[in-house]
Amino acid sequence: MLGNFIPNDQNPPEYVQLNIGYRITPKDVISLEFKRSIYAWPLGIPFGPSFDAPGLNYPGHARILAPTIGYQRFWWKGVYTSVYALNAFEKYLDQDDKKIGNGYTLYLNFHLGYQFKFFKNRFFFEPAIGCSYWPVRTNVPESFKLVEKKWPNYFIQPGLHFGFNF
Repeated sequence: MLGNFIPNDQNPPEYVQLNIGYRITPKDVISLEFKRSIYAWPLGIPFGPSFDAPGLNYPGHARILAPTIGYQRFWWKGVYTSVYALNAFEKYLDQDDKKIGNGYTLYLNFHLGYQFKFFKNRFFFEPAIGCSYWPVRTNVPESFKLVEKKWPNYFIQPGLHFGFNF
């Protein structure tokens, strides 16, 4: 993730993602993903002046480990849609890095994008627009709930995947 390389970032994501997909038909792909990251701001803050603004962060941060299952459908040429169910097992830490709780969030991610293929279709590049929505969120510490209650439980963002077909 390119966000890992922002110098002096107040909210470094420490984001790691591994995807393994299988094309079950020429137009249908299923995938398993594993994601790990850290976040210290409510995820529903939209891009703009409030995004990463001082004073809007949590009194600590959350670390997530998230196995994910996904389905991608190619409709016409490289146009695709996809849906992913990200199961985030979260560990909440206070400002002194002391654990204050564990939680779970179900994130549903929807994408609309286009796949560009290169080098005899071995490499691909997929820009997309996506929406993340979290309908299930459990055991969030009260101090975190107070910060995030004014933000929605969805986020619209650009996406970019690239990879290698075996």
